[in-house]
Amino acid sequence: MKVPRQWIPWIGAVCATSLAAYIGLQWMLRPLSSSPQPQPIHLVVIPDGASFRQVAVMLEHERLIRSRWPFELLGRLTWSDRRIPAGEYALHAGMSGREILSDIIHGRIVLHSVTIPEGSTAAEIAELLGQKGLSDPGEFLRLVRDRDFIHSLDLNVPSLEGYLFPNTYQFARPVKPKDIIKTMTTELWQIFTPDLKVRAQEMNMSVNQVLTLASVIEKETGVEEERGLVSAVFHNRLRRNIPLQSDPTVIYALNGFDGNLKKRDLSVASPYNTYRVKGLPPGPIANPGASSIRAALYPATGTYLYFVSRNNGTHEFSSTLAAHNRAVERYQRRPARRHS
Repeated sequence: MKVPRQWIPWIGAVCATSLAAYIGLQWMLRPLSSSPQPQPIHLVVIPDGASFRQVAVMLEHERLIRSRWPFELLGRLTWSDRRIPAGEYALHAGMSGREILSDIIHGRIVLHSVTIPEGSTAAEIAELLGQKGLSDPGEFLRLVRDRDFIHSLDLNVPSLEGYLFPNTYQFARPVKPKDIIKTMTTELWQIFTPDLKVRAQEMNMSVNQVLTLASVIEKETGVEEERGLVSAVFHNRLRRNIPLQSDPTVIYALNGFDGNLKKRDLSVASPYNTYRVKGLPPGPIANPGASSIRAALYPATGTYLYFVSRNNGTHEFSSTLAAHNRAVERYQRRPARRHS
């Protein structure tokens, strides 16, 4: 088909205008900074339900794009304005509009790593998450004791203490405290396998009792080789109906513990005071790791009933009170007299 001669100027004008618009759009989408030096990172949080226009305004305000209008146009042309993954994005002025858009539509959110040490209490975990800006400590602890929320996790316990498995996690901001807790409890069941549940039944222990004993073992020793021995001491005491006499259980019940366990603390009236109350405390006193959970279910063989610190991170284990008293004299009383 032959184009009428009178149309040619109009077609040329349209093409020229389109080309100019394309070039202008490309220029507007160029990086704001062309410096070869690394650009400072801007952490931009896109809230859940934000519109593409709101995102464009946010990026313009943060001086990450030249103007929101070409960015919005790019979003419409690429059909990207219909799906905006919420989250926190690490962006900088050395990125083009296309690169920024690509990061957002592909959900390349920032993940924050947090390591929960073995033996941490729920309160310590809440504080750590608060320091990382991942959760409000008060809300986290409220959920740890919220019966309805606990039941939603298919658990029938008064508290999630002991069920928050210590590990290294990566969370994106914003993250709900409920989701953090669900992640940690789900991780526990990756460790507390069906085989271990069968083993617990063989030992006539509930999951909660296993986690309770494991938490006491966790707080008593940080030495891998000793966990089975500590477990043996407690199992032997439980069988003989002898109080566990574990200092960490007493400390768990104390308010404002200053790091110095006093003699009067051992007589405090509390179900967690295993100097006064026989058997296991009513629940976990911390969140144990995999080794302590396994040690609770597979104690070492032996007749040990006592152990005392050697003051170097390890312990001396004894089967009789006489042997234990000699160990106490050697490792506790004699050194104390030398330094007095």
